[in-house]
Amino acid sequence: MKKVVKFGGSSLASAEQFKKVGEIIRADKERKFVVPSAPGKRDADDAKVTDMLYACYGLAEEGKDFKAQLNEIKARYQEIIDGLALELSLEDEFRTIEEKFKEKAGDNYAASRGEYLNGIIMAMYLGYEFVDAAEVILFGEDGEFDSETTNKMLRERLKGVEAAVVPGFYGAYEDGTVKTFSRGGSDITGSILARAVQANVYENWTDVSGFLIADPRIIYRPEGIETITYKELRELAYMGASVLHEDAIFPVRREGIPINIRNTNSPNDNGTWIVESTCQKSKYVITGIAGKKGFCAINIDKDMMNSEIGFGRKVLQAFEENGISFEHVPSGIDTMTVFVHQDEFMHKEQQVVSAIHRLADPDHIDIEGDFALIAVVGRGMKSTRGTAGRIFSALAHANVNVKMIDQGSSELNIIIGVSNADFETAIKAIYDIFVLMQI
Repeated sequence: MKKVVKFGGSSLASAEQFKKVGEIIRADKERKFVVPSAPGKRDADDAKVTDMLYACYGLAEEGKDFKAQLNEIKARYQEIIDGLALELSLEDEFRTIEEKFKEKAGDNYAASRGEYLNGIIMAMYLGYEFVDAAEVILFGEDGEFDSETTNKMLRERLKGVEAAVVPGFYGAYEDGTVKTFSRGGSDITGSILARAVQANVYENWTDVSGFLIADPRIIYRPEGIETITYKELRELAYMGASVLHEDAIFPVRREGIPINIRNTNSPNDNGTWIVESTCQKSKYVITGIAGKKGFCAINIDKDMMNSEIGFGRKVLQAFEENGISFEHVPSGIDTMTVFVHQDEFMHKEQQVVSAIHRLADPDHIDIEGDFALIAVVGRGMKSTRGTAGRIFSALAHANVNVKMIDQGSSELNIIIGVSNADFETAIKAIYDIFVLMQI
């Protein structure tokens, strides 16, 4: 078996954390390929190295002296090196970084150095080969990740390599210019690597023991999720669940490689398994609850709308023309509602209203703001009767007014719209009816 293991910033924030990671890797000889993030916060008042690099490069870009800030970053790494008793000097690397900053190499380059330097330290600490991600992870001219070329390059580079460290978060264009993924992109690197080496498991180590059924900031000590499918995860991640970067599932999904979310500080916990499909039943009818505040609803009324061919396309064209994406579009015979992010829409609302009138000629348009959308997700809902009824009952009992409900044909999720003020109350009510009442 081969395992790819990715460790987040909190797992590598200090020499003490590095030692925990080393013990985890050495405890299983199948953990052959390692993806490190940049050092995270050592405590609540600390700074992440990536943020320090952004700030340092910001000074360089303005033509200001950044030496003191770069020395602070250097000290963070030296503290790790000394704590691990490694005979390693990063002086040459920091000289190169300083020169590149003066040349204004770009904030992508600056941000990537956190993972790059941590990768060098990790490779020496483990005795693994270091492979620079800029040499094996390719982006096209349009800035999009080139998955197929990358897969071939990585397989070729790692052919015959027994064990390797590949830094997360970045790759490069064909000309060698460094390009990063979005924040949290080391998760994606781990997934790309797992696909390339045809790993049996992709272990993603972080500071929590997997996914929880609900946000612990809203629910006190919520139950954990043992197994979740890729589809369920996509639904929850889209609505705010953020243990794993939402794009990290795509490379492994096409190969059927499971992801195991694990806790560096509690390595004996089983964590959460993310799989393509499973015959295992969920412990509860629902797998998870997630949501976001800050939506608004644009209600469009027109008599005989249902018999007018192309009406929906015309309405959505008005949003497209103004660069606004929609979230959900529930509709009736003579009504259609479009949910959008309020902060995106509010500055263009009158342009959109005018465009809808011009393109679709509605009878009436009404706008309502301060909505929250909550996703109740679970493969178990498909085979369980009365799920929606139980949700409505729980919300009515909690005095929450449901303003919208939308269920996909897959029966995998139910989206509920409530006012922002009722958001937390609604999530508590749903959690109680499906989880607490079954414990």
